[in-house]
Formats: sequence, C-alpha cells, structure tokens
Amino acid sequence: MYHFHIADDHPLFRSALLEVIHQHFPSASISESSDLETTLSALNENSDIDLLLLDLHMPGSQDLYGLITVREKYPSVPVVVVSASDDHSTINRVIGHGASGFIPKSLSAEALHHAIKTVADGERWLPENISIQLAPITPEEKSLAAKISTLTPQQYRVLCYLREGWLNKQIGYEMGVTEATVKAHITAIFRKIGVTNRTQAVIELSKLSLDPEQHQS
Repeated sequence: MYHFHIADDHPLFRSALLEVIHQHFPSASISESSDLETTLSALNENSDIDLLLLDLHMPGSQDLYGLITVREKYPSVPVVVVSASDDHSTINRVIGHGASGFIPKSLSAEALHHAIKTVADGERWLPENISIQLAPITPEEKSLAAKISTLTPQQYRVLCYLREGWLNKQIGYEMGVTEATVKAHITAIFRKIGVTNRTQAVIELSKLSLDPEQHQS
C-alpha cells in the first residue's frame, strides 16, 4: 500500500491531487502539509512515505531550498516537484538536484495519474511535451547546494531577507525575534556557506535562484 505525502499550499491543486490519488490508488494512505517546516516534520515522523509531491514555491521552500533540503535529509524518499514554473531551465535543475519527476500544475488528471504511478514504480517522469536535453548541474552548484542544505529553515529565511536588503531590526521584527538572534543567525549562515559578509552571502544565494535575472552561473 502506497503512502503519498502532498506538500503544497494551494488548496485547489492539493484537492486535484487528492482526487486523482483517491480514484486510482484507493488503498493508499495520504498525508499533507502546506509549508516546508511541517513537511520536514512529516518526513521525520513517517519513515514509510513512498512518494513526496513537493510544491517548489510553498512557504519556506523558495527557489531550490525545499528540494535540496529534502533530498539531503531524506535521500531515500522519491520526490516529484509540482510547480507552475515549467521552463526548461527549472526542470533541468530540479532533476539535477535529485527530483524523480516534474509535474506542471497545468497537467490533466489523467496525466497526473500516469506521472504519480510512474515515479511510484521507481521510474523518472517528465511531461511528454517537454523536449528537454537534460544537462548535469555543475560541481560548483552541487557543492553550494550541499552547503545551503545545512541551513535551518529560520536561517534560510534570514538569508532571503538579506537578499531583499532588509536591516537586522526589520528582520527581527518580521520574525518576532531579537536583533541579537538575527545576528546569531547571520553569523551561522556566513560560517555554513563559507562567506564573510552580506554581499557574498547574497551572491551565493543568487546562484540557486530560479529567477533568470538573479541566477548567476
């Protein structure tokens, strides 16, 4: 019996996935989450998850962080990324960072079923209309991904605020913590990704961005 976990913060698409799974996998068990933190908790508590359907852009999972973190911490759990961002570059990098498949959110119910069954059976699935020549990600990006995966969700959130140019006081207010806590997070971030200042940290983060304007190869 399959155990599927749906990690997506969009109720309509989550409902569509649930309907497909209930119809085609009636004996499957299903768990759900709507942000990265609760997704990681679910993976930690359930060793029997056969397939994770992971929204690329749910809260806490900006850019590639969610996928990278899941693959690093739970390498035995197959992951299919679901996203409305279905350009070739995004799909290539998602597969390069360990996803077993990519499901565009525009997919029909029939294609959803086929995609889920294919990956649950141990094979990779990509949309038929994606004529993409997959290219391996660079060793530098793999190395950076390994470093980024060591950040806690809170630390990654701070790093994203640094990218937006926020001051420590603003970050602390938004997160409900003291400036001293923010500084401690920043110190840990610098140590973990091997930089010495904010500018360098933001440059490193931009290398994993899925936004073409921010991504630097």
